[in-house]
Formats: sequence, C-alpha cells, structure tokens
Amino acid sequence: MDGAARVLEVGERRVRLSSPDRQMWPGVTKADLAEYVIAVGPRLLTAIGDRPVTLQRFPQGTSGQEFYSKNPPRGMPEWARAVPVTYPSGRSHPQLVIDEVATAVWAVQMNTVTFHPWPVRTGDTDRPDEVRIDLDPQPGRSFTDIVRVARELRAVLGEVGLTGFVKTSGSRGLHVFAPITPEHEFTDVRHGVIGVAREVERRLPELVTTAWWKEERGERIFVDFNQANRDRTIASAYSPRALPGATVSMPVAWEDLDEVSTGDFTVGTVPGIVSGTADPWEGMAEAAASFEPALALWEADLERGLGELPFPPDYPKMPGEPPRVQPSRRRME
Repeated sequence: MDGAARVLEVGERRVRLSSPDRQMWPGVTKADLAEYVIAVGPRLLTAIGDRPVTLQRFPQGTSGQEFYSKNPPRGMPEWARAVPVTYPSGRSHPQLVIDEVATAVWAVQMNTVTFHPWPVRTGDTDRPDEVRIDLDPQPGRSFTDIVRVARELRAVLGEVGLTGFVKTSGSRGLHVFAPITPEHEFTDVRHGVIGVAREVERRLPELVTTAWWKEERGERIFVDFNQANRDRTIASAYSPRALPGATVSMPVAWEDLDEVSTGDFTVGTVPGIVSGTADPWEGMAEAAASFEPALALWEADLERGLGELPFPPDYPKMPGEPPRVQPSRRRME
C-alpha cells in the first residue's frame, strides 16, 4: 500500500500528496521526495524558475516505467502557469513554468523525479540565456579525468569572457554552465559551444573528443555540444536523478571539485548541505556576458576547414550537416 493521501502546507499553498509511501527509490518515499523539494526549494527555484520545464515522471517509482511530460500534466493548479515553446519540428505547445516551491511539490505529486528546464526565460523562449555543457565520460575514465577537463573548459570559457559554473550530473559526469546575454538563437549558441569544445579538444586531445559517433570516441570524454540544441535539456541544479542512491545534481565550488564524489549528494544528504553552506552558484545570473567571442571560435574553425557536426537523429536535416551515418557503416557502403 502507498498510504493515505496527505496535505502539505507549502508557503501559502496546500498541496495534496497521494500515495505518500510509494517507494520512489528503495528506502525513499514520495513523501521524502516532497520534503526534499521543500527543503531545497529556494535554491531549486533559482535554477528552474521563469523557465519552461520538462518533467521526468515515474508513476511507480524509479524502478518502473518513465516518461517525459512536455505538456503540463492535467490538473495543473490555478497558481501555476505555462508558456508556449517551439520544437525542432516547428510545432509549438505550452510547457509548465515553476515559479513557486508549491508548484514543484505538485510536480512531485505527479511523480516527477527530475526537473529539466530549458535554457531560456519565459520572456523569450527562442534565445538561450545559459550555455550548458555536458561532459560525458566514456568507459575507462575516472572522475579525476573529468575534473581536469572541466577546469580546462572553464579556462576556455574565461578566455572568451564567460564565467563557468560547475555541478555534478548525479551520474558519472559533470555539467558546466555559463550565463550569456540572450541575443542568439539556439543554432548560433550550438555553434559557439562547438567552437569552445573544439578548443578544449585541441588542448587535451588525449582526454577530450567532440566525436558524435561513439565508435570514434575511444576512452575520451565527450563534450556534448548537442545539448545546446532546441528542446535539449539537462537535469537542473538540485534536481534528483532516477539513479541508484537517489543522487542529486549538485552545484559545487570549483575549489572543492577534488574533494567530492557523486555519491556525496543525495536526497537524504543535500538538505543538510544546503542549510550549512553558501550557494556555489550565487550571482550566476549577474555574470551573464556576450556570446560573440565564443562564436568567433566557431568562425575561426570554419576558416580552418572545420564545418558542421551531426545533429541528433530526431532533428530535421540541417544546413551543412554531414551524413547521419556511422563512420564504419559509411566505409562498408
């Protein structure tokens, strides 16, 4: 049994929580998850507030089936709002905006585990105000290797006038964010990210790759430039992950990276950490800077003969894109 429904007082709101005893992870209930969101709510809102959010939902807990809600779930409370966004196909529909902790708790009531905010604000959903770079380690790489790459990425971002902020992914990797002024459409931002990624790859060729095809990556760390595409999202800061241990994607100070591991940050431990430490991402929005110097890296690579890279398979064919066929298959053909 999942227990009788409860009503939670969240600020001025009352949120009904059904099945509070449902095991979202072994030993972590839906009620525990709701209490976690309340405990970290103010910091969570700095990451997802005023943004369209995709909800990763697990109706029977993280060991069961999952799905992503892009349309707001039925029964959206009257205090919540939605904003229309346009997808790569050209179609548009509303997505939930979470401006209050109570709305995030209601998302938990709808069995949301992970919050995936778009890198845009509701005032302009076509121009990102954040660069989000996923460092994806291939098998054989240690966390120490990932930290080294993250620090080199931070250096490159700094050279083009951007301030990097880092967080654990909740899995094996790291995510590096940089606030930007919202002046460019998604494709331009993706190109600037490719320019940055290629520069990191040149500096650490034994550790870093921008190869889209896994068969070409070897044991290197992939800088996932395609996370900069429209309708591509990364788990938000302070968001739980549907992974063993109920891990959380956690902001970390750069100087502390050598001392942390993913397992340090869970639904059980993060509320205590948050209550006792300053936010490593404090002042992030105020650090926004022009993305033009990053775009200059892309332009310089074009002059070197380096062109477009593959888009995700569900994207329409894009101008200048190379064939979407695995290199080994192209050779066979």
